[in-house]
Amino acid sequence: MQFRTNENLHTVLPTEKWKGTPTDKNGRFVNHEFAFDVKFGDVLKWKMKGNAQAKEKLSDKWTPTIAQDADWLHNNKNCIVWLGHSTFFIRLNNTQIVTDPVFGNLSVLMKRASPFSINPNLLKNIDLLLLSHDHRDHLDKPSIQQFVKNNPTSTLLTGLDMDNILRQWNVKNELQTAGWYQKYNTAHTQVEVFFLPARHWSRRGLTDTNKRLWGSFLLQTNHTKIYFSGDTGYGSHLKEVKDLFGDIDYFICGIGAYKPEWFMHSNHISPKDALKAANEMQAKHFVPMHYGTFDLSDEPISEPIKELKIHGQNLQTNVLMPHLAQAIYF
Repeated sequence: MQFRTNENLHTVLPTEKWKGTPTDKNGRFVNHEFAFDVKFGDVLKWKMKGNAQAKEKLSDKWTPTIAQDADWLHNNKNCIVWLGHSTFFIRLNNTQIVTDPVFGNLSVLMKRASPFSINPNLLKNIDLLLLSHDHRDHLDKPSIQQFVKNNPTSTLLTGLDMDNILRQWNVKNELQTAGWYQKYNTAHTQVEVFFLPARHWSRRGLTDTNKRLWGSFLLQTNHTKIYFSGDTGYGSHLKEVKDLFGDIDYFICGIGAYKPEWFMHSNHISPKDALKAANEMQAKHFVPMHYGTFDLSDEPISEPIKELKIHGQNLQTNVLMPHLAQAIYF
């Protein structure tokens, strides 16, 4: 086992507790708590077994409602706005932030079930772009190129070795790549940003599995802490966020693409386990994402939000279910 870090960034854990982000003997990143061990045979088993909810899925035409009021684009209030899938607009201390922008379809075969909720060209004067990992539903070349064209001064924050693919796409913006438990240099903004673990993996082609680091983000000011999980399975890294940073005001986490659970649990958390993590984290508010946009797994499109409503009762955390493009002000 070898360990990697960005020597130009501060690591929040002391060296006796954290040597750096682990890699295997081939230099590929590995989860520090759970090995990612999905084999081709597992994928074949999933596809051959069939989907018990196939008919229900076919008849489920639900899609998220799109809010018509986009005043958040034109004011200076702190807010969190879900734009679709894992794309958010966040304004915090006059710092404007976007996460994992995907504006259109992923391919001719992977089309959106719900449209992107605003004209993406309205996303301008963005200070920070957070990119959690390299999967195509989070890192989309046309969307990235459109974003940086509209935001040439935006700083991109992401994981180790993600710069390789972004520079290939002719991204000229300032770009910082971090290992887990590292703090980005964001002194030009009024927000501290940390890159933290996620239980996931990375790949875009046939031979690049886990060559680029995946992760989550913690945004912090004197008054507010927001945790954006990226894609993740359930693990102790979620509860650890509170141990490291104290009270979390907003926990943004995926709830979709979790079935069949025997196959998906290692990289996509279920609604029930996402709420369990929110409780363990003692987050004040829970904001769901990663549902209602792309067909990535076996559950019907409306199931994640239905499950959230069922399991979201009588919890310490306040479960928020905003419409697309609807601002959560704070």
